Amino acid sequence: MTPMSDAALVLFSAGQDSATCLAWALSRFGRVETIGFAYGQRHAVELSQREPVRAAVAALNSEWAARLKDDILVDLSGYGALAESALTAERAIEMADSGLPTTFVPARNLVFLAVAAAHAYRRGIDVLVGGMCETDYSGYPDCRRETIDAMQRALALGLDRPLHVETPLMHRSKGQTWALARELGGDDLVTVILEHTHTCYQGDRTHRRAWGYGCGECPACKLRAKGWTEWCASLSRPAS
Repeated sequence: MTPMSDAALVLFSAGQDSATCLAWALSRFGRVETIGFAYGQRHAVELSQREPVRAAVAALNSEWAARLKDDILVDLSGYGALAESALTAERAIEMADSGLPTTFVPARNLVFLAVAAAHAYRRGIDVLVGGMCETDYSGYPDCRRETIDAMQRALALGLDRPLHVETPLMHRSKGQTWALARELGGDDLVTVILEHTHTCYQGDRTHRRAWGYGCGECPACKLRAKGWTEWCASLSRPAS
């Protein structure tokens, strides 16, 4: 699909994946905007990291700084209350009878994409960029490319205009995501991700690990740590 404009809207949470996607978009599009969602997440500390991450990424490259434009944070707390999970309520993080972890927020990416598409339509943007991944992930069905393709088609039909959802991390492991960050912005971008992004489901920014801040025990931390170890091994460098 050919974009109608040289612009992209990045679904931006200030986590490792969305920060990497932001750099990816800034390296490809002339205008990049960001959108975030406050849905009652327990790790709402990620929201406070959004502007520091945006600023730090932009500071890495003068072209990126010129391309990075508006940001918006959307209140989806009503949806979060309806789609209660271990990410939005005080519940144990464990495997549910459904076979999915209790951190699964039903249809979260579908809701995010629908809201982002509405904003993109108003802003004259026809490319959405998201950090969904079906390689190293927790098994969420709304992270699969098959799901994203179906949603992309539904949104394009519903808006009656072309819309493309880019997922640059879809088939990358977490180790490969670290490698992509270095490819895009060198060690400086890796440092930004280590120091400023937030992924931990527990909202822990008091413990600094080799791979960044987090509790070290939740699924998000374990995936991030695993990827860091794999990437460091590929470079023959110490992981800690």
